[in-house]
Amino acid sequence: MKSKHLFFDLDRTLWDFEKNSEVALSVLFHELRLNEVIDSFEIFHSNYKKNNAHLWREYGAGRLSKEKLRNDRFKITLEQFEIHSPELVCKISDGYVELSPQQTALFPNAHETLDYLQKEGYNMHVITNGFKEVQYIKLNKSKLDQYFDVIVCSEDVGHNKPSPVIFKYSLEAAKAKAINSVMIGDDYEVDVAGARNYGMHALLFDPYDEKKHLENGERFQNLNEIPSKLPWIFKNVI
Repeated sequence: MKSKHLFFDLDRTLWDFEKNSEVALSVLFHELRLNEVIDSFEIFHSNYKKNNAHLWREYGAGRLSKEKLRNDRFKITLEQFEIHSPELVCKISDGYVELSPQQTALFPNAHETLDYLQKEGYNMHVITNGFKEVQYIKLNKSKLDQYFDVIVCSEDVGHNKPSPVIFKYSLEAAKAKAINSVMIGDDYEVDVAGARNYGMHALLFDPYDEKKHLENGERFQNLNEIPSKLPWIFKNVI
């Protein structure tokens, strides 16, 4: 069992990014009195999510710096409401980076599943494209860090998933072989295709059943399904 390695994505796979982000933004929306100039938090949040998703795709493709992503996701959103204030952008950006990783909402059965897998002897690790300084806080605050041996942030490597460079780096850090390793994440192109292109096995976390065109054997909707899928994946591993 020592040769069997599981590499988990963090955001939107274990740590409920959308829920935690919404809580943090709601607090800041009212603390910074944006409710006095924007009709509702729901409208603000909807615009922010669209802008943030687009900018993260740009960052993932290497077309945008970390600093510009952090700033522009709020700058662009506020400008859509005719708010032009660099000071306010700075306050909400800094506040979000501080408050968001303190949130602890996880997907159902996260701790139960990881605890079971750990007791079964699987070596578990994290590969994340998220910013290094907040990912460690998330892991610590939500008590997830106890399960993982190696934690790799893309900033450590200089390459984001799905680049083969980050998978090579992660496997070497964990002293794992690709054929004996499974990548588990919510993004098909980034996590699943990226890992498979490097020779790893992969499972897609699809909690909202959005990838019905994929075979059930390679996707799952609840984290507690993972243990039942691993014996088949590792059937030829000694």
